[in-house]
Amino acid sequence: MAKILVTMPDKFLNQVDGLANDEQRTRSELIREALRNYMRRVSLRQSQKADENAKILDKLLG
Repeated sequence: MAKILVTMPDKFLNQVDGLANDEQRTRSELIREALRNYMRRVSLRQSQKADENAKILDKLLG
């Protein structure tokens, strides 16, 4: 597994660590899950936008 270096404000990192601790997970697990969720949301938005564009194209060509 690759390692990365991420810079964030101390206050934010303390919040991340507090949440990870509350959920009895590691900081890395929490951040991986947050990124997976973000990527799913972006993918869903892109899919919805593609559907909207297809409908517009159908109207233009119809």
